[in-house]
Parts: sequence; C-alpha cells; structure tokens
Amino acid sequence: MASGTQLTTAREDGLLLLRLDRPDKRNAIDDALLAALGAAVAEAGDDVKAIVLYGAGEHFCAGLDLAEHRDRAAVEVVEHSRGWHRTFDALQFCGRPVVAALHGAVVGGGLELALAAHVRVADTTAFYRLPEGRRGIFVGGGASVRASRVLGADRLTEMMLTGRTYDADDGQRLGLSHYLEPQGAALARAKALARQVAGNAPLSNYLMLNALARIAEMGREDGLFTEALAAALAQSTDEAREGLAAFLEKRKAGFEG
Repeated sequence: MASGTQLTTAREDGLLLLRLDRPDKRNAIDDALLAALGAAVAEAGDDVKAIVLYGAGEHFCAGLDLAEHRDRAAVEVVEHSRGWHRTFDALQFCGRPVVAALHGAVVGGGLELALAAHVRVADTTAFYRLPEGRRGIFVGGGASVRASRVLGADRLTEMMLTGRTYDADDGQRLGLSHYLEPQGAALARAKALARQVAGNAPLSNYLMLNALARIAEMGREDGLFTEALAAALAQSTDEAREGLAAFLEKRKAGFEG
C-alpha cells in the first residue's frame, strides 16, 4: 500500500484501491487530493482491471475544502472547476469499471465524485447533500450533468435550493446508490462487485463504460447507430464467441483479456 498525504493506493487481485485519506477533514477535496486522484488514475497499469474508491475514517467525502476557496477571481473559479471536470471525466472514462464504497457524508463535491463511479455501494450511515445554495456558491464538479442524469433537473434544483439531506434509504430509492449494505459492509461488497465486473470481456466493459454515457447525450438515430457499431465490435471478438459458447455449454466463460 502506497500512502501519500492525501490519497492511499493499493493493488489487490487486479484491483486498484484508492482511499481518500483526509479523515480529519472528512476527506474534503483540496487541490492536492484532486491532483493525487488524477495521477493515480492516469498511472494505473494494464494489470488494473477495476478501481475501488472509498474514504478513510467516518465519511466518504464532505466535498470541496472551502478553506482553499475564500477569495478567488471568477476566472480562477472557472479554471478550478474545469480541473475537477477533467479529473472526474478521467475517472469515468478510464476504461476500467469504477466501484465506489460510500459511508457517512457524501456531500457536495463528494457526491460529484461518487457519481463519476459506475457502481455505487452505500452502507446505512451514508447521507447525501448539495449545500451550495446555503453557502452562496454553485456546483462545480459536474453535478449539474451527472446528478441531473440520476435525479432529474427538478429534484437537483430542489436539493440545491434547500440543502436538504437525503439518508441512505433515500439515496438508494433515488439511484444515488445501486446497493445498500449494513453499516461497515460497503467496502467488502464494493470489492466483490469490482472483481465480478473485472471478469467480464474487456471490450464489452470498455464499450459499456465509454459508449453508454455518450449515447445518452445523442439524438435517437445517432444513438441507435452508435449502439449498432458497438454491438458489431463486441460481437465479432473471440471473447464474444467464448461467452456464447459458455452459455450454450452451461459453463463459466473464460475471458483472456
């Protein structure tokens, strides 16, 4: 396990484990943590088949570290926000499944980070909030796009205006999490799911991770055509032939990757 001042990384059975490591700050994201996260994703080698993201201490992530942002010019805020966008896009489109284990605060930028993951496992301590309206600021890490896809613009507007807190059951019902586990069990389930999806055919995973989000932004005909191209790529591979043969022969598929 490699430990930095902000982020701890480890390798485990083809998984890259990324632990936000500012528990005294509820893992709030400052510039150093954002840079460390981006570097860890960029430097993941071919041996990494999936990524597990989680937080140290009692919380996943309480969002933006406001101590760094008391006095920034508008252009500096734009540039900083775009840095968050680049880092979270790099995570979402890195070509590997990203599974987030959520507990405690999943607030502000922490929710934006969680929504860049493809699979989200929460435990019963998790709670969700976008408090920007109560602080006189606006989301800058992608919530207006990613959270809108999950919640819809109407719910996102209400959440930002009121700063209300959604508990773990609310988050599961609304789609902020995909799985809900007992307290303390989210990380183990996240690792199990990461190993499971890492065993899929590599090209299928790549297309699901990179095509679906883009198709969602396309018009109907463009989306259907792109889907057909992705299907053709996937189904003409040795992995697809192995997967279909395994189904017909009632055995587990063995993908080389």
